[in-house]
Amino acid sequence: MDLFISQIDQALGPNRDTPEVHVQQGRNAELPSCFAVTDLAVASVRAAAVELAALGGAPEVTIDRRMSAMWFDMTLRPTRWALPSAWDAIAGVYKCADGWIRLHTNAPHHRDAALAVLSCPADKASVADAVADWRKSDLEDAIVQAHGTAAAMYDMAEWAAHPQGRAVADAPLIAWSAREAQAAPVALAGLKVLDLTRVLAGPVATRFLAGFGADVLRIDPPWWGEPGVEPEVTLGKRRAGLDLNHAADRAEFEALLAEADVLVHGYRPGALDGLGYGPDRLHTLAPHLIEVSLCAYGWHGPWAGRRGFDSLVQMSCGIAAEGMRRTKAAHPVPLPVQALDHATGYLMAAAVLRAIRVRNASGQIRSARLSLARTAALLTATGPRDMEGKKIIETPDDLAPGVEHTDWGPARRLKFPIRLGDVGPSWLYPAGLLRKGVARW
Repeated sequence: MDLFISQIDQALGPNRDTPEVHVQQGRNAELPSCFAVTDLAVASVRAAAVELAALGGAPEVTIDRRMSAMWFDMTLRPTRWALPSAWDAIAGVYKCADGWIRLHTNAPHHRDAALAVLSCPADKASVADAVADWRKSDLEDAIVQAHGTAAAMYDMAEWAAHPQGRAVADAPLIAWSAREAQAAPVALAGLKVLDLTRVLAGPVATRFLAGFGADVLRIDPPWWGEPGVEPEVTLGKRRAGLDLNHAADRAEFEALLAEADVLVHGYRPGALDGLGYGPDRLHTLAPHLIEVSLCAYGWHGPWAGRRGFDSLVQMSCGIAAEGMRRTKAAHPVPLPVQALDHATGYLMAAAVLRAIRVRNASGQIRSARLSLARTAALLTATGPRDMEGKKIIETPDDLAPGVEHTDWGPARRLKFPIRLGDVGPSWLYPAGLLRKGVARW
């Protein structure tokens, strides 16, 4: 874990205000993996906690290792109702003529793109039959060109030699940029965070910020939905809808930007520019805006603009192949949790908090870019190992007190892994449906 911590600390920059950090080991805290997933969980949660403590002047931080690992998975426990599946019926891994491919079809337009390329009905057996006739790279390219999302499985050596793998390896874990604006100091309590993120890393970042006082307003277009994770990632946030293709909605969005302190988004390189909100326009609308963003495959290289998700990056960068090899399985073996998403989310939250501290100290405005692929490089840099850990068995003691009255029904939530002294998070809003509120601060 020390390597993770040192690389994250280096990426965030010098820190003279580091609080005392206590890590509680707990029982049965190791997620089963051939990579150090629980260490990554603790290191990334620690980064956000240290920045939070430094901003608020807390002298010490306590991190629960077991709960850090558990918060890298679903944390909501419904009472007398069930969470929907996190996956579409045809999402998953399929055998090609020369290897494996993963199709990510949770979004309807991604599902339609894959089915159009495969020219088959929307059932798993038909998809499997159609995929079997393709070479994995050819099918990957065809689906990506059709604006879908898929990833062929490559091993770690193949990814290291791949042009995108090399571009990611050369990139910083957090890519900072700065401009001088002489902005007034701000506090985390009431900080206006405009959230344009989707599944899953960005929402993890803004959920964390909301738990410690930020006013997070999530904006979604009318057609977007992520029912499998909405109960998980909307905690603490107000939620509104805008269509940036409509002039009236653009005017509302620009009014929100003008008052925002932070913009967090997950648009691919060039995508926000395509909507008319490139860096120059954002700076004109909101000169003091801190922008923290992520993408899947990195900000440079031939795949920089490629759509992607955690499960796909695991296929591309060799994680799933290494899991398959180490366990002698007959199919790809990914990480036991969406660790790239969650770790990147906590690193994004840490970047927001560091940028606030810099703004308060000097008036300088910093922005940060991260990617799932670069977080994967952080994880794999320590090297694979024989499979360690086992499934964490949840107990009643793992649940936080009280009931969360979500839009779907009552639920309990796991205890949060971070405490600043005796203080933990306090989320003002329970999890709820997208676009339920108004687009106003």
